[in-house]
Amino acid sequence: MRWGVIVFPGSCDEQDVYDCLKHALRQRVEFLWHKDDLDAKFDCLVLPGGFSYGDYLRAGAMARFSPIMQGVMDFARKGGFVLGICNGFQILCEAGLLPGALMRNACLQFVCRHVFLRVEETDSPFTCAGKKGQVLRLPVKHGEGCYYADAVTLERLRKNRQILLRYVDGKGRISSSANPNGSLDHIAGVCNEGRNVFGLMPHPEDAGEKLLGSEDGLKIFSSLIAARDKRKQKAWLG
Repeated sequence: MRWGVIVFPGSCDEQDVYDCLKHALRQRVEFLWHKDDLDAKFDCLVLPGGFSYGDYLRAGAMARFSPIMQGVMDFARKGGFVLGICNGFQILCEAGLLPGALMRNACLQFVCRHVFLRVEETDSPFTCAGKKGQVLRLPVKHGEGCYYADAVTLERLRKNRQILLRYVDGKGRISSSANPNGSLDHIAGVCNEGRNVFGLMPHPEDAGEKLLGSEDGLKIFSSLIAARDKRKQKAWLG
């Protein structure tokens, strides 16, 4: 599987994503600069965490206008897999590829700690290797991770089962103390209606080996690998 990791000015987690994919999962992966053209064939594009353009205006607001983003939008419209992590999630929302917005944490402080997430849906390329109700342990590190959507959008997300991950405690229970940023409905990650674009605030790349305290992040990446293999097999069979 071929992965492209997009680097914006101010990105700081691209190397972690690269190392997780390259060394933990033995994948083909390369960096893409924000001014590059998407002229090569990729199976998945990853927008990593960081502080693109210094998070001026709003997190992700300027990166949304980077030259490469037109290619990302075209790629997504054609059904390509797009994964936005933390700042990447913010960029995808700003670009309109995902619904809702990310706001300042309710505590008005930067949060950096491990959290627990519950897998809500498994019929997506990003969670198909997991089990519904499974609890994952991943780290967060953000100041603007409070997910918000208006009432109509939130109802649509629920109806279409686009909420893939929620913040929970270690036993999989919803609680305000388990929500690190005050996100609406405890939402940690959502996908688009086509289920090929996904954004989440926690960092799966930083939970890719036991040395880091958790290997649960591999579920996200291995799901994409399984989904790509299934798609390829289906294409072969016609």
